[in-house]
Amino acid sequence: MQILQGKQWRRTPKYGEKILLLLIVSIHALQFVGALAQYPFPPAGICRDTARHRCGNMILLMAQMQAYPGFPFAAFTDSLMLEVTTAADDSRPVYIAGNFNDWRVNDEEYRMERVQKGRYQYVFRNHRTLPRPMEYKYIRGGWQDQELDSSGRPIPNRHIKIPEGIIRDFVPSWQTDPSYQASKLPIIRVIHEAFEIPQLIRTRRISALLPWDYEQSGKRYPVLYLQDGQNLFEDHAPFGTWGVDKKLAALAETGDHEVIIIAIDHAEKDRIREYTPSIQTKLGKGDGRKYVRFLAETLKPYIDRHFRTLPDRMNTGIGGSSMGGLITMYAGLRYPEVFSKLMVFSPSLWVSPGIRFKFMNFIEPHGMDIYVYGGEKEGSDMVQHIDNLRETLEMRGLGHKARINIHVEIDPEGRHQEASWGREFPKAMRWLYSNGPRKQQLYKKHL
Repeated sequence: MQILQGKQWRRTPKYGEKILLLLIVSIHALQFVGALAQYPFPPAGICRDTARHRCGNMILLMAQMQAYPGFPFAAFTDSLMLEVTTAADDSRPVYIAGNFNDWRVNDEEYRMERVQKGRYQYVFRNHRTLPRPMEYKYIRGGWQDQELDSSGRPIPNRHIKIPEGIIRDFVPSWQTDPSYQASKLPIIRVIHEAFEIPQLIRTRRISALLPWDYEQSGKRYPVLYLQDGQNLFEDHAPFGTWGVDKKLAALAETGDHEVIIIAIDHAEKDRIREYTPSIQTKLGKGDGRKYVRFLAETLKPYIDRHFRTLPDRMNTGIGGSSMGGLITMYAGLRYPEVFSKLMVFSPSLWVSPGIRFKFMNFIEPHGMDIYVYGGEKEGSDMVQHIDNLRETLEMRGLGHKARINIHVEIDPEGRHQEASWGREFPKAMRWLYSNGPRKQQLYKKHL
């Protein structure tokens, strides 16, 4: 019989072992109840009268007894107990987020019990109601406070094939974000909860992230249109967040925040269809042409009318990740006279491998700056597709001075997730808008 760190107690106890263990449990239960008589009930830190911590639940009480830290009580119940220890403990509470609660963070229903310094527990009452496999993470607040490995990188989603028994995990460290001042967070304005998209006969939430000093500066700003708005700045995003608001606040420390971000929510169940180019792809023909037409011909003119923007193409960019990265490429193909800056993270080029050849059709004299990011841990084809794209773009740029500038960043540890894209966002912003190849001519033009 054994309990393995990060794994389940998998061997079924023999009949004789069950009788012996149940007898031990009963004896210790009686001893524990007798000990409780010497103290006020309920003991502080052991029992809380909430929906998930009801007084009198002996399983949880005994699981928290320091004298029996390794006894597998949960193995004889319908419960699942998660226990995490950490060497980097502080005053922040620890929560669990996963596919059992739609990845909501700061969910009080899934706040862990601190049983001693650096040790936390949580008991799921009925493991039969949990998804299989179960995925989860430990978080000390929002996604900016998630668990990290010993190298300081976000730990991939944890998996339990059969969620029952006892699981013990270890967290070496936690992400904190002290790199920004709260006073320099961008001003977030929801332009409309149901902005009309006439090209698709749909509506969408559109948000603007304005520089923190927008109201006082009187300046005009470049604009970046980003896809998948739900995952850009909200801590409760179902798949994690880029943390764009906090990244912009950090960029403000060096004056690199002076860009207006327009966040366009995706279409939920119609996301794939909207982000698929209207050419023959492995997913068929999508609504990409109508969607990018909306961005270029409806949304951009609206933004230029209502905000202090630098409306010319040299100050207008578009970006996205995964399918959002693919539609970003397609927008650059369809509207090079509108978008001169592309932020392309982990593009789903497998959907339309031939899209790279469409770049051969760029019309003179449009130049373009393209920042492409991919991770080696995203899949075997990601880096190869990006290399093919770079080769095509570099071939196209031959003989056309400063026509296509491409920067490719490959992260050996990069994964197909918001945390990776959020880490890359500041670097891409600086290259495209602050330190990029066209910075000086931009500034000269607008002096």
